[in-house]
Amino acid sequence: MTRDEAIAFIRDNHRAVLVTRRSSGSLQTSPITIGVDDDGHAVVSSRETAYKVRNLRRHPRATVCVFTDQFFGEWVQIDGDVDIASLPEAMEPLVDYYRAIRGEHPDWDEYRRVMEQEQRVLVRIAIEEVGPKRSG
Repeated sequence: MTRDEAIAFIRDNHRAVLVTRRSSGSLQTSPITIGVDDDGHAVVSSRETAYKVRNLRRHPRATVCVFTDQFFGEWVQIDGDVDIASLPEAMEPLVDYYRAIRGEHPDWDEYRRVMEQEQRVLVRIAIEEVGPKRSG
């Protein structure tokens, strides 16, 4: 699996599990919807107050397992450093995130209001390591 193959897989498959590190050092898993931005980073929308965001602010590195809608079958794991964009800077990247995964929203003004109400952030994960490298 190459980085480009991982990006292509994520562009077509949006179900994933994010792994972050709690303050205790233990791992936390979160089901997420994932996409890829124009710079080739994996992107995730979350709330500013979510534990995964708190974990990533403290330890900005993540692992993500992305799989198909059928769950069993092909999958990819990515690992990388994380940066988090908060509102208002995150608004247009959140619009891009939605478009990449779902297409056009029926009411972009409503979408933007909801993003503000929910205090949404955009988590960007650099795709530094990918796998699997082999199966067995």
